[in-house]
Amino acid sequence: MFVSQASPTMSRSLRIAPSILSADFARLGEEVRAIEAAGADLVHFDVMDNHYVPNLTIGPLVCEAIRPHVTIPIDVHLMVEPVDALIPLFAKAGANIITFHPEASRHVDRTLSLIREHGCKAGLVLNPATSVDWLDHVMDKLDIVLLMSVNPGFGGQKFIPATLGKLRLVRQRIEAHKARGGQPIWLEVDGGVKTDNIADIVKAGADTCVAGSAVFGAPDADGGYHGIMRELRSQADAH
Repeated sequence: MFVSQASPTMSRSLRIAPSILSADFARLGEEVRAIEAAGADLVHFDVMDNHYVPNLTIGPLVCEAIRPHVTIPIDVHLMVEPVDALIPLFAKAGANIITFHPEASRHVDRTLSLIREHGCKAGLVLNPATSVDWLDHVMDKLDIVLLMSVNPGFGGQKFIPATLGKLRLVRQRIEAHKARGGQPIWLEVDGGVKTDNIADIVKAGADTCVAGSAVFGAPDADGGYHGIMRELRSQADAH
């Protein structure tokens, strides 16, 4: 299991996780090396099954293929139903973090345990309309909570502003859990993260931001991946 250099128990330093959903798949090894060189903290890996969400993307073989190209953690987001059968496959393929949607598991507590048993950090993903109450009885098994700020299935969507209020609610739960002696829990946001809203997102409580089209669509004239990573961090610091 990896050790993060930026723990939420300290300053909640921002982690940026570019989503390869927006990368050039013909040059995927080169793309993930480039984002790591530009300062990415994680590689975000979107797995869609055309069942739980209306899109079909990538599986464990792609995760295994990119693992030798980066040293940073691979953050696997499972948008699949059911989830349990894929967890050992992604762990073996090199995933460090595995998150899933509670609606896609018959036994959420058991699925979280399965992820941890395979040496990965475990997390729940909450869609825009999914209640934060799902967290209440599994906080002790969570390493990360991922809030979707768009409806899952496609990249390039606009950020849903109501996510900011939900972020504050989850941050309150995480801080209360920590005050009771609980383990650190990251708070991640995925969907429509841009330079013009990342400050509000961090202010509302996020310590980890997924950015897909914002990173991989960055113009070379503006510094490419290095330039957009600097700008995202600079704007986040402005909160």
